[in-house]
Amino acid sequence: MPVNQGERARRRLSTGERREQLLSVGAKLFSESPYDDVRIERVAEIAGVSRGLLYHYFPTKRDFFAAVVERESERMLRMTAAVPGVPVREQLGAGLDTYLGYVQAHAHGFRAFHRADAAGDQAVRRVYQRALAAQERQILAALAADPELGPVLEGAPQVRLAVRGWLAFTTAVCLEWLREGELTREQVRDLCARALLGVIV
Repeated sequence: MPVNQGERARRRLSTGERREQLLSVGAKLFSESPYDDVRIERVAEIAGVSRGLLYHYFPTKRDFFAAVVERESERMLRMTAAVPGVPVREQLGAGLDTYLGYVQAHAHGFRAFHRADAAGDQAVRRVYQRALAAQERQILAALAADPELGPVLEGAPQVRLAVRGWLAFTTAVCLEWLREGELTREQVRDLCARALLGVIV
């Protein structure tokens, strides 16, 4: 019996490649529509796989969305990791530029990540909140290790709250930037850099 091209294409993808493909499709759909409006059948259709195969990778829609959120969180954490021993002031601009480049290149995934907080499912919201907490810890660790800022900020109770507020500010700025596009990447970078230094120094 002849094998059609779709079947051959499915076999060419490894398990990891197929999972990545499904997550990419999910990131696009979840970025465009609320959680409740995304149909798992549509994900399978776009990916060219059966619904059963998608459920083999992700047992429930909640598991699928949670995996999309975790994927985007891990990607952002890797790209924004601080360089040990380099003052925050010196690497802040370059780090934000890299981050904003990611936001532009993966706009669907970025939107999908931040849609998670509005999802009605509490388990999905917990995944999102853990991801934000990881970003917060990463920034606080970089500040604590900074040779200039670390001693000044050590033990200051307002630092954690300031970083949390800055993350919310940066998210809002990036989402608006993607929507309107009035500012250049450099303008957004400088705005966010000044905001962080302004709230912690």
